[in-house]
Amino acid sequence: HERIETTEAKAKAVRGDAEKLISLAKRSEGKEPAQVVHARRLAEKTLLNKDVAKKLFETLGPRYKERPGGYTRIYKVGPRLDDAAPVVILELVDREA
Repeated sequence: HERIETTEAKAKAVRGDAEKLISLAKRSEGKEPAQVVHARRLAEKTLLNKDVAKKLFETLGPRYKERPGGYTRIYKVGPRLDDAAPVVILELVDREA
């Protein structure tokens, strides 16, 4: 659904990886077939799920083609009830509602 509710520390840790993967998919757009295959294999090595890699290259890469960066945003929700850990929503910008 292109958004997740998690702790602030986990969101900040994952954010950089998500940005790099989207940039990889965006850069491979319109390249030679061998370069696209290489980029897909690099992404699948990190993601471990071919369906997610497929969405990354077929949907997200073309969607952010004109955007220079900043594909994610973090919204603070508040503290979690049981341990008061700060909870945030990590989501993709310009996502489909």
